Amino acid sequence: MRDEKISDFLNRLADRVPAPGGGASAALHAAQAAALLGMVARYSTGEKYDEHREAIARIIVETDGLRATALRLAEEDEAAFTAVTEAYKLPRDTEEAKAARSAAIAKALVGAGRPPAEVIAAALAVVGLAEELLPIGNRNVITDVAAATEAARAAATTARVNVEINLGGIKDERARAELAAAAAKVDDITARAEQVTAAVRREITA
Repeated sequence: MRDEKISDFLNRLADRVPAPGGGASAALHAAQAAALLGMVARYSTGEKYDEHREAIARIIVETDGLRATALRLAEEDEAAFTAVTEAYKLPRDTEEAKAARSAAIAKALVGAGRPPAEVIAAALAVVGLAEELLPIGNRNVITDVAAATEAARAAATTARVNVEINLGGIKDERARAELAAAAAKVDDITARAEQVTAAVRREITA
């Protein structure tokens, strides 16, 4: 996916195939969010921003890392969802086959829930960095801080439904609880993203 043309990816996304789907899209939202913050941080270097040099340098490193993580999660989500579809295709002509199929589906659903759960964590990290960068970043690209948080919000809310759709079929109580806990963080992410966007809008319309 990382070497694919955008138009080719969108064609696959629009096609009647199991993956890529919403999970991969959520991860790419997170990747774009991190990239936007990285751009703002890079525009916030030099003598004018020397007071915040260390913070800006750290934000650049962290956003670059989050961008790479999110891209990896997009690829992992596609693979995980494909595993779910393959598990559903397993035979169920005997009781033994039915049991094996059920176990394979449950295991695959746990696997499918983990990439979007990690996307939520990445979105949370992006919003935290946006909050830190907003007051110290280059005012000429401040709208991109808002754009980043809106992309992070889209990543989180999209990933949440992709976690929740898998919960019902997961039999492992510990795994289900972990995934549900990840999904529960999304309301906080969206509220914080809204606050960042509101602050940017107040500044640009003042």
